[in-house]
Amino acid sequence: MRAHDDFERYLAAADEPFAGWDFTWLTRTERMVSGPLPWSYASVVLPYLWRVEAMADLGTGGGEFLACLSPLPTHTFATEGYPPNVPVARERLEPLGVKVYAIDESDTLPFASASLDLIIDRHESYRPDEVFRALRPGGHFITQQVDGPSQKPVSDWLGVPFNVGWVTWSLDEAGRGLEAAGFTILTRREAVAPTRYYDIGALIYYLKAIPWQIPDFTIARYRDALLRLHERIQSDGFLETQSERFLLVARKPE
Repeated sequence: MRAHDDFERYLAAADEPFAGWDFTWLTRTERMVSGPLPWSYASVVLPYLWRVEAMADLGTGGGEFLACLSPLPTHTFATEGYPPNVPVARERLEPLGVKVYAIDESDTLPFASASLDLIIDRHESYRPDEVFRALRPGGHFITQQVDGPSQKPVSDWLGVPFNVGWVTWSLDEAGRGLEAAGFTILTRREAVAPTRYYDIGALIYYLKAIPWQIPDFTIARYRDALLRLHERIQSDGFLETQSERFLLVARKPE
């Protein structure tokens, strides 16, 4: 009975509001923990950011990461394709002088050709040809991505077919796409880091924040599967995925 009562309390607690791309409600209590990578995305980005006048952050979420890089270049822009995040990003970034653009699934960028010195992208989709077009000769593109198969265990846990369009996404595929667009690859790195969910409420909160993982997700629809996962966590201590991350730094030839 106690385990079932705990399950109900976790369900209720998972209604905590989520805005932007801020998971601190989970991470600061270590209810969801991701293993460290052998690089820091911010530490890679900063030396490039310090030397440019015009840059853009693709898929800025709620602007949380970009705001932490202040002071920003004179001309700094951001894009966001998930509509609920756009007003959050604007509220956070516009006081810093950053213009935030809402974009659609075509990943067409709202920037003039050869208008930016640096484009950064953490875990956002992109079109290599559009990134290449928007950068000035000698400009750089820095992206950190999660490979496609890393997301499959979450779908498997809930008995949902995995989005096969993600399966081939990898360091090699991303590198080939950038080279085909005309880029020279300066840095290629990849690593595997575990992500652990220590209670069912943490997993639910995560799934509500990323509705594209399981588009029809509701607690009511998946209640039986969630209860089984809750019982598994009670037995094993956590649920774990092995997430492969990769980093690419590319340069547009002069």
